[in-house]
Amino acid sequence: MGDLLKGKRGLVMGVANERSIAWGIAKAAAAEGAELAFSHQGEAFGKRVAPLAAAAGSDFLLDVDVTDDSSLDAAFEQIAERWGKLDFLIHAIAFSNKDELTGRFMNTSRANFKHSLEISCYSLIEVARRAHPLMSDGGSIITLTYGGSNRVTPFYNVMGVAKAALEASVRYLSNDLGPDGIRVNAISPGPMKTLAGAAIGGARKTFRHTEANAPMRANATLEAIGGTAVWMLSDWAACTTGEIVTVDGGYHVLGMPQSENL
Repeated sequence: MGDLLKGKRGLVMGVANERSIAWGIAKAAAAEGAELAFSHQGEAFGKRVAPLAAAAGSDFLLDVDVTDDSSLDAAFEQIAERWGKLDFLIHAIAFSNKDELTGRFMNTSRANFKHSLEISCYSLIEVARRAHPLMSDGGSIITLTYGGSNRVTPFYNVMGVAKAALEASVRYLSNDLGPDGIRVNAISPGPMKTLAGAAIGGARKTFRHTEANAPMRANATLEAIGGTAVWMLSDWAACTTGEIVTVDGGYHVLGMPQSENL
């Protein structure tokens, strides 16, 4: 165990199982001395998260529905009562109807567009607003995005638009909260073998393609993303805000596949 985050307390939102990117971040943060709270939605996810939280030395679980103001209010009130403050927040929440992540983007339904943007983007604004008064000594907020936000990616469709809006929100929130010492950034991993990633059509092909063509010839690992997050949460990143930090083996720099894969 290190101590880069010793004495810091943070809320991790979006752990679904041991393959979740949020879990990779939580595990790394706990190893560096952070005290953690975990949110989940509903009893079923609560049962999955509880043993992981325990492995990170936490018994602080919060049942939160990010589309429900009263649920969000109650969660942050519990944090205020138990801790009195918050040093960091990990926002790893996104959703879209799986059936609309295939076919043409222009066939996105109005209902799924609204729902996808509300959960995948607006929820960051909601939690940042509530975390703000608890970060009286400054803090760090990290969300998760993906390269489909600014480059057309097969099967990503409305999630690309949601992530583009999320990245813009990171920039505006960083400007709002910067005077109070609160940093807001995003990590943009490449394709990952996660529960959320599996919902994307052609996920296996995408994973193999990026692994074969990235300059590092490898996709990101949970450990690499966790390590990046630890730096961003620590005091070493005191002057970094409004950034989209890419952790994808370098795939984002390419204009075409490697010559052997053309």
